[in-house]
Formats: sequence, structure tokens, C-alpha cells
Amino acid sequence: MVRTGSASVAAGPTLAVVAREAGVSVPTASKVVNGREDVAPETRRRVTEALDRLGYVRRPRFDAAKTSGLVDLVVHSLETSWSGAVLHGVEAAAHDAGLEVVVSAGLTRNRAGRPDRGWMDKLTARGSSGVLFNLAELTSTQYGWLDQHRIPYVLIDPVLEPPPGVVSVGAANWQGGVTATEHLLALGHQRIAVVAGHQRKMCSSARVAGFRSALAAAGIRQRPEYVRHAGFDESAAHRRTLELLDLPEPPTAVFVCSDHMALAVYEALAERGLRVPEDISVVGFDDLPEARWTAPALTTVRQPLSEMAATALRLLVRMMEGDRPESTRTELSTRLVERASTAPPRD
Repeated sequence: MVRTGSASVAAGPTLAVVAREAGVSVPTASKVVNGREDVAPETRRRVTEALDRLGYVRRPRFDAAKTSGLVDLVVHSLETSWSGAVLHGVEAAAHDAGLEVVVSAGLTRNRAGRPDRGWMDKLTARGSSGVLFNLAELTSTQYGWLDQHRIPYVLIDPVLEPPPGVVSVGAANWQGGVTATEHLLALGHQRIAVVAGHQRKMCSSARVAGFRSALAAAGIRQRPEYVRHAGFDESAAHRRTLELLDLPEPPTAVFVCSDHMALAVYEALAERGLRVPEDISVVGFDDLPEARWTAPALTTVRQPLSEMAATALRLLVRMMEGDRPESTRTELSTRLVERASTAPPRD
């Protein structure tokens, strides 16, 4: 479903009002609004801040019947293998659909702490027909801007619960947490810890919920001290692992809610002279290329990142054509990839 907010864009301040507020001419304010480059940085900053303060909204310029053949992909970062998998999926699906993709990294904030309008201005200027957001934390202002401009958009693995009606694609994170924990239980582990991501993030909370559900189904008491949140940060995962090892009764297995954090867990165990899996078993989540390269190779839960991205692009194309998806949430299956990092606990 394409969120459109109200039926028509509410009346707001005119461009003349914005120009007066920023202390510039109307033509200069118009250049900033339309993404022109021939504006001094300081002038652009004043106009942009005035736009934000006054809540100026441009008239919709997107028309599903006149798509540009161009879509935007906004990713959290371009520096990880995660982003590479997402880019691969979007590019392949876009090629099949005859579309071009413009990639942007991150949704930044200005010096006042407000969402930066830069990506919105550029989106409008180039006339993209839709947007994919990966791991992006959109604000209510940004959601409202997209709705008012009637721009179709889809979230790939949203960080937070999207507003009602927003279309998103993700993985079966809860089931992935269940599967990882059941694998360790089947090997005979009972003292199982979890190194989780952010408590407030959808994927992390779902994986921990699956972990807890599997323990409960097996009749094993879940120990609060065995749940450690590291915010998907490798250095924090390293510290949380050392904390687990310092417990009076440390775990014999650890479910780590991302492969990158699992590598940090490996490092912490090695510092203490512990071997994987002889002394402690480790299960990751994602199945990134690093999971196969490490020694021992990491048992992990595979989430189909490229497939998620391709599915999101195909949904976006349908929305650009005026179609309405049957459901606003699409979840793709996860599965355990068993490698060498798990084994029965030592006697």
C-alpha cells in the first residue's frame, strides 16, 4: 500500500515566506528547493533550515503513469558485506525491470540535529520514481515528506516498527532465534547465552524472543545474566563475552545475533585460551561471507539478504504502477547453516 497521508497536500508557507525567513531572494530559495548546485553552502544552509522550521512542502511531482525509470536505494553504509548483498539483490531485480538505481549512504542530520533534507532535495531534483530504504531510521518528518509527495517506498529490514500501512520486507528473525537455540539444545547444551543487538531494534528483539521461546519449550530456565546486549557493535560484543566468561557458571554455548559480533566473540574466547567448539560453541546470524572464512567456520542462521532486497524492488515496481501489495509486511524464511563452530558440550 502506498502511504499517501491526506488526500491532498496541506497548505503551507509559500516560497516567498521561506525566502524572507532565510534572508534570500525567491529565485535563490527556488534553486535550493529544486536541488540546484549553483548556491553557496552558507546560503543553502540558511534556506534549508528555514524550510525545516516553516514546514515547507513542495507540490507532488511524481506520477506513477510517468515513471522516470530511476529508483533510489538508501543504505545504512556502503562499507560492509551486508550492504554488498543488498546492492546485489537490488541491482539484479532492477536490471530485470529495466530500471536504473541511484545509491545513497545514510540519512544524515544537520547541525541543529534535524534530519538533513539533502537526500530529499536530490530525490526531487532527479525525479526518481520510488525509494528503497535499508536499515534506515526514518523520522516522522521524512515519512510525512514521502507521503505528501506521493513517492512509493519500501523498507528493507526496518530498524524500528514502521507506521501502519508502510510496506516492508524482512527475515523471519523470531524463527531464526528459535532454530539457532534448538540446534544448541539438540547438541546437549543447557547453559546457553545470547549476545544480542539493540534492545529496541526489531530484528534483535525478535531473535532474542525466539531464543527465549526455544528454551521455554525445552523446559530450561532462562537465566537473565545470560542475555547481554551489544548493540551490533563488535567491541561491545567482545566486552559482553568477557562478562559472560567471568560469571560463576559461564555458558557452554553462545548464540550471537550477528556474524560480525560472532567474530568478536571468537577473539574474546581466544584471549581466555578457550577453543571453539571444544570449550564453547558459537552460533551466528546472517551468513555473511566472513562466516565461511573464519576458523573454525561459523555455524550461523542464514537470512536471505539479496532475496529480501530483490523482493523489495519488485514490490516497489508494483507500487509505482499503482498496484497494492496484499500485505504490508513480507518475511522471507531463515535457515541454519551448520559448520564447525558447534559441538556437544564437554563432560
